[in-house]
Amino acid sequence: MERKFWDEKIETMPVEELKKLQLKRLKHIVRYVYENNRFYHEKLKNANVKPDDIKTLGDIEKIPFLTKQDLREYYPFGLVCTQLDEIVEVHASSGTTGKPVVGPYTRNDLEVWAEVMARSLWANGLRKNDIMQNSYGYGLFTGAHGFEKGAQKIGAMVITISSGNTKRQIDMMKDFGTTALACTPSYSLYIAEVAKENGLDPLEDFNLRLGLFGAEAWSDEMRETIEKTWGIVAHEHYGLTEIIGPGVVSECSEKKLHINADHFLPEIIDPKTGEQLEPGEEGELVFTTLTKEAFPAIRFRTRDIAAYYEEPCDCGRTLPIQSRIKGRSDDMMKVKGVIVFPSQIEAALMKVEGVSGYYQLVKEKKGPMVALSVEIESTEERYKEGNLNELEKKIEEEIYSILNLHIPVKILPPRTLPRSTGKAKRVIER
Repeated sequence: MERKFWDEKIETMPVEELKKLQLKRLKHIVRYVYENNRFYHEKLKNANVKPDDIKTLGDIEKIPFLTKQDLREYYPFGLVCTQLDEIVEVHASSGTTGKPVVGPYTRNDLEVWAEVMARSLWANGLRKNDIMQNSYGYGLFTGAHGFEKGAQKIGAMVITISSGNTKRQIDMMKDFGTTALACTPSYSLYIAEVAKENGLDPLEDFNLRLGLFGAEAWSDEMRETIEKTWGIVAHEHYGLTEIIGPGVVSECSEKKLHINADHFLPEIIDPKTGEQLEPGEEGELVFTTLTKEAFPAIRFRTRDIAAYYEEPCDCGRTLPIQSRIKGRSDDMMKVKGVIVFPSQIEAALMKVEGVSGYYQLVKEKKGPMVALSVEIESTEERYKEGNLNELEKKIEEEIYSILNLHIPVKILPPRTLPRSTGKAKRVIER
């Protein structure tokens, strides 16, 4: 009989036992950074915190937050807690908004990464007999490497194709019999679009059964569109370069997002005050790595808005559950006094028949106010029907039903907006 869990002991551990393990590891990691890194030592000392002060999980609130600005300030290896010759692999963020965030790994860190990714992919349903096409971009970005490590630990075949060259992606999927596609959700739709242009039917001409998606926010409605397009089950992955890469949070068969909380301690805080919130309350996600050696992140502020819950799941796992990311606090827009997240607008767009998954939110500064409009492509069939004003009106009404805001919508002809093989750029400024 096939095993249900990758690591049953951890994944079904009673919550109180998990908290004991977290506390043990938290005490160790705080002492470890205090003794092995001068910047962390000073940070804790300035906050008047010594390792012995951590007696309960609640005592983590005594420790100052770690921010992306801190990571840039100590670029590249200022927060490393090992000798440099113990680091065997390095990844980094794109650095589009400043110095890149560097993620160094010891050999043990790579083992942990492979383990949490194997656990995540197993929960998605990936097995040894699967063929996973890894269409995340290889390079300094963590995504492709994390998925490869986890799939190989399970024993699945990995096609290391990277992103881009979409026609070749389709050839490989067909010729190799790909059963699982790992990429950004928006890229999976683009692959399907190109397949159709080449006379192929995504539902009939491929062996795909699983979609392993991450690296960008996507709505439940976008998920439904992808699943219908490919005839697959689509699963979400959440991770950050600052924490380990993908493998922090992933979905089970019930499509609940489980946090690998034996390695990553979650908190939800009020983004304005920094105060810790209770399970079930929505706020900013904060993570502490409990087992990382090269670069432990203590109380890293992710800027992602979510909630988490300590309740059992029908899948049998007791690991805490995280809500889907509502958006980044950085992405929050105030339009006519209303807080708007891009994911809310995407949810409205995907509910309307005749629109595609290609859209942009256009921000324009008009004096002290921000004006927002939506540009979205219709499907080929709907565009040929004409009467696009009616479609625009339907979308505007759907957005209004969610946000209570009138946001103008412009329908664009198919293939107008740029396609992305990685993270789709959803918000532009004019």
